[in-house]
Amino acid sequence: MNMVSKGIRSIDSKGRLTLGESFANRTVLVEERDGEIIVRLARVVPEREAWLYENEEALASVRRGLQQARAARFAKKSPDLKASARLSAELED
Repeated sequence: MNMVSKGIRSIDSKGRLTLGESFANRTVLVEERDGEIIVRLARVVPEREAWLYENEEALASVRRGLQQARAARFAKKSPDLKASARLSAELED
Protein backbone atom coordinates (compact mmCIF):
# COMPACT_ATOMS: atom_id res chain seq x y z
CA MET A 1 0.00 0.00 0.00
CA ASN A 2 1.45 3.36 -1.01
CA MET A 3 0.25 5.82 1.57
CA VAL A 4 1.41 9.41 1.24
CA SER A 5 1.28 11.57 4.32
CA LYS A 6 2.30 15.21 4.18
CA GLY A 7 2.35 17.89 6.80
CA ILE A 8 4.50 20.42 8.52
CA ARG A 9 6.52 19.19 11.47
CA SER A 10 8.88 21.08 13.75
CA ILE A 11 12.21 19.80 14.96
CA ASP A 12 12.78 20.45 18.67
CA SER A 13 15.85 22.04 20.28
CA LYS A 14 17.53 18.62 20.58
CA GLY A 15 17.14 17.80 16.88
CA ARG A 16 14.21 15.41 17.34
CA LEU A 17 11.37 15.02 14.89
CA THR A 18 8.11 13.25 15.73
CA LEU A 19 6.89 11.14 12.82
CA GLY A 20 3.61 10.00 14.34
CA GLU A 21 2.10 6.93 15.91
CA SER A 22 2.48 4.72 12.82
CA PHE A 23 6.27 4.88 13.27
CA ALA A 24 6.23 4.10 17.01
CA ASN A 25 8.73 1.37 17.98
CA ARG A 26 9.87 0.92 14.37
CA THR A 27 13.43 0.93 13.03
CA VAL A 28 14.15 3.39 10.25
CA LEU A 29 17.02 4.35 7.98
CA VAL A 30 17.59 8.09 7.77
CA GLU A 31 19.38 9.43 4.71
CA GLU A 32 20.24 13.00 3.84
CA ARG A 33 20.42 13.68 0.11
CA ASP A 34 20.59 17.05 -1.64
CA GLY A 35 19.04 18.90 1.30
CA GLU A 36 16.24 16.37 1.77
CA ILE A 37 15.82 13.85 4.57
CA ILE A 38 14.61 10.42 3.49
CA VAL A 39 13.20 8.11 6.17
CA ARG A 40 12.64 4.45 5.23
CA LEU A 41 11.35 1.61 7.39
CA ALA A 42 14.02 -1.03 7.95
CA ARG A 43 14.71 -4.36 9.54
CA VAL A 44 18.11 -5.09 11.03
CA VAL A 45 19.78 -8.46 10.50
CA PRO A 46 22.48 -9.48 12.96
CA GLU A 47 25.87 -9.57 11.22
CA ARG A 48 26.34 -13.19 12.19
CA GLU A 49 23.15 -14.10 10.23
CA ALA A 50 23.69 -11.82 7.23
CA TRP A 51 25.51 -14.56 5.28
CA LEU A 52 22.22 -16.40 4.85
CA TYR A 53 20.63 -13.47 3.01
CA GLU A 54 23.74 -13.14 0.84
CA ASN A 55 23.62 -16.84 -0.17
CA GLU A 56 20.61 -17.43 -2.42
CA GLU A 57 21.00 -21.21 -2.41
CA ALA A 58 21.15 -21.45 1.39
CA LEU A 59 18.22 -19.05 1.81
CA ALA A 60 16.12 -21.04 -0.68
CA SER A 61 16.94 -24.23 1.22
CA VAL A 62 15.87 -22.72 4.55
CA ARG A 63 12.64 -21.39 3.02
CA ARG A 64 11.94 -24.78 1.45
CA GLY A 65 12.47 -26.47 4.83
CA LEU A 66 10.12 -24.02 6.53
CA GLN A 67 7.44 -24.68 3.90
CA GLN A 68 7.85 -28.43 4.42
CA ALA A 69 7.56 -28.02 8.19
CA ARG A 70 4.39 -25.90 7.82
CA ALA A 71 2.94 -28.64 5.62
CA ALA A 72 3.99 -31.26 8.23
CA ARG A 73 6.19 -33.04 5.67
CA PHE A 74 8.95 -34.58 7.76
CA ALA A 75 11.69 -37.10 7.01
CA LYS A 76 10.60 -40.70 7.45
CA LYS A 77 13.97 -41.68 8.94
CA SER A 78 15.46 -39.93 11.96
CA PRO A 79 18.70 -38.05 11.26
CA ASP A 80 22.04 -39.24 12.62
CA LEU A 81 22.33 -36.74 15.47
CA LYS A 82 25.82 -37.90 16.47
CA ALA A 83 27.13 -37.27 12.96
CA SER A 84 25.40 -33.90 12.91
CA ALA A 85 26.99 -33.00 16.27
CA ARG A 86 30.44 -33.94 14.95
CA LEU A 87 29.93 -31.80 11.85
CA SER A 88 28.65 -28.93 13.95
CA ALA A 89 31.76 -29.08 16.14
CA GLU A 90 33.98 -28.89 13.04
CA LEU A 91 32.22 -25.82 11.60
CA GLU A 92 33.26 -22.32 12.55
CA ASP A 93 30.70 -20.21 14.38
